[in-house]
Amino acid sequence: MNFLSIFVLIPLLMLAGLWAARGIKAIRGVMVTGASALLIASVVLTFLYLGERSAGNTAEMLFRADTLWYAPLHISYSVGVDGISVAMLLLSAVIVFTGTFASWRLQPLTKEYFLWFTLLSMGVFGFFISVDLFTMFMFYEIALIPMYLLIGVWGSGRKEYAAMKLTLMLMGGSAFLLIGILGIYFGSGATTMNLLEIAQLHNIPFAQQCIWFPLTFLGFGVLGALFPFHTWSPDGHASAPTAVSMLHAGVLMKLGGYGCFRIAMYLMPEAANELSWIFLILTGISVVYGAFSACVQTDLKYINAYSSVSHCGLVLFAILMLNQTAATGAILQMLSHGLMTALFFALIGMIYGRTHTRDVRELAGLMKVMPFLSVCYVIAGLANLGLPGLSGFIAEMTIFVGSFQNNNQFHRVLTIIACSSIVITAVYILRLVGKILYGTCTNKHHLELTDATWDERVAVICLIVCVAGLGMAPFWVSHMIGESVLPVVSQLIP
Repeated sequence: MNFLSIFVLIPLLMLAGLWAARGIKAIRGVMVTGASALLIASVVLTFLYLGERSAGNTAEMLFRADTLWYAPLHISYSVGVDGISVAMLLLSAVIVFTGTFASWRLQPLTKEYFLWFTLLSMGVFGFFISVDLFTMFMFYEIALIPMYLLIGVWGSGRKEYAAMKLTLMLMGGSAFLLIGILGIYFGSGATTMNLLEIAQLHNIPFAQQCIWFPLTFLGFGVLGALFPFHTWSPDGHASAPTAVSMLHAGVLMKLGGYGCFRIAMYLMPEAANELSWIFLILTGISVVYGAFSACVQTDLKYINAYSSVSHCGLVLFAILMLNQTAATGAILQMLSHGLMTALFFALIGMIYGRTHTRDVRELAGLMKVMPFLSVCYVIAGLANLGLPGLSGFIAEMTIFVGSFQNNNQFHRVLTIIACSSIVITAVYILRLVGKILYGTCTNKHHLELTDATWDERVAVICLIVCVAGLGMAPFWVSHMIGESVLPVVSQLIP
């Protein structure tokens, strides 16, 4: 069996184990075992990949395997990874592991919740290891479908509305995406759906590229919170349970940026060069609009959700700059934002579980009653606003440096406008931290407030270590990513 198939096999075994489990201890045992196995497998894969590269293996994708599924349409179970895929698998494993502990005390219907959570995780892992267009789309859909029930059943607030809105908008994006994928397959005249082989043929007519590129980019862009199709994101985040928000914002939204880069940009480079300015304007609006919207929110989850719109907008913005530095920054931003937003949503869920409110106007003085959670919240905020030494700084700096390398004045003006989001982010983060953590605690439950439990500390500490580690030692990650970005970018340079 190919090593990469472990990332699909482990969730399948977890599903079987959860189905057979009886009692909360058995359910937790299955989840911790499976999540730990996924994390270990991702770490092992990272070392194996780096070892192969050090040994001089120059193949674009490593650990390849192909098994024919459906001959008439040349659909295969094709897997392989490069540096970008490895980084995304590592991120996904960290979020699944920490999300398991963030859901440790979830009630009711614990087994059913973890079954859908695991199915969502399997879709994410399968997507990142796939190199066949249809297989990628299949795992993409597997990752989206559980969101409806996870929010609609275990969410809070206007959960039915949020679940329906999210599902309909993302399924609409999937319809565009499916049309784009079929257009790529038939337009290329290929006898395979393997994206590497289609890229090597490089024979999709320019006129067809100009049709399929916008559809494909838009299909993935909806999941990446592309303006004006971002409105599902704040409502979905605000209503989702804590671990689902972590996985949704931390990993699921990254499928959008990954797909735009891996499929739309890579397979249709001429159309990307010709039409990128349209999406650059839309992503620029996402970056600034998301940051301004976060400033006026009073719900902690909505603040972080609109912040995610801004930061995910930066990912697509950098990808469209068509150079290696900016593209490397985009992948770093996916990693950084995935860790930061998962940390934020975990902390917000823990604060909400104690205070029973997410309204900033009803929170104050939390530093005195829950110092551990408060200090962690400060660290998350500093990472979000780009403090040097934490992951946000290196990702955003790489994006803006790479974006400004373009000699085109249009690109430079947009880059300067996008840079304003740094100041706006600092405003709402510092104001938020000052409001909810300091002063006198006025929450009506203040006498009952306690600090983090052991399971919550495991989740939060793991995420903080990753945020600090990426911020202080980014070079091995950026080097691994940069090598894998080059084959795509080389197609894009006119």
